[in-house]
Amino acid sequence: MSKIIGIDLGTSTTEAAVLENGKPIMLLNYENKEVTPSAVGVDEKGDFLVGEKARARYLLYPESTAIEVKRKIGTNETIPLGGTDYTATELSAKLLAYVREYASAYLDEKVTHAVISVPAYFDEIRRQATIEAGRQAGLVVERILNEPTAAALCYGLGHMEEESHILVYDLGGAGHLMLLCWRCLTVCWRSRRAVATISLGGRILTRS
Repeated sequence: MSKIIGIDLGTSTTEAAVLENGKPIMLLNYENKEVTPSAVGVDEKGDFLVGEKARARYLLYPESTAIEVKRKIGTNETIPLGGTDYTATELSAKLLAYVREYASAYLDEKVTHAVISVPAYFDEIRRQATIEAGRQAGLVVERILNEPTAAALCYGLGHMEEESHILVYDLGGAGHLMLLCWRCLTVCWRSRRAVATISLGGRILTRS
């Protein structure tokens, strides 16, 4: 089996990493950056553009560029793009395919398996839509992981011998805020309390 990569399919940006010798290593995209804008576009020839190339065209060609598609994943809403309507799942698949391609190039091996993190408030419909997007992108989605859980686990890799309570503050780039309290024991981690809102996030705060 090829290496399993972890993907943070974000509303504003998307990132990927892999475990090497027990430590997470960020994967660089084709622009040699860790962060990829979560934007998908169509150029004059009808070819898809993903990431920085798509976002760079957004101001001049908003009708041919889609951003924040994650907000609509798992819904029946469609997104017009270059004269064609797409679902958020289809456009997310384009983004995930780009991640799979640059991850394969960076690791110098074909990447086919991934774990994808999603907001903790995602219901089963949205989670299944995310898995379908991965399938369309050529990925076997081994697991869907809540974003605050992913953050807690990343912290825990370096603090396995400690017993404490930690507070995960998940301020989404576009429109959600999640607080999650974890109890960290030497043998296990337990989620104690979670609260969330989908009407407050980084972009909303910026606009305010």
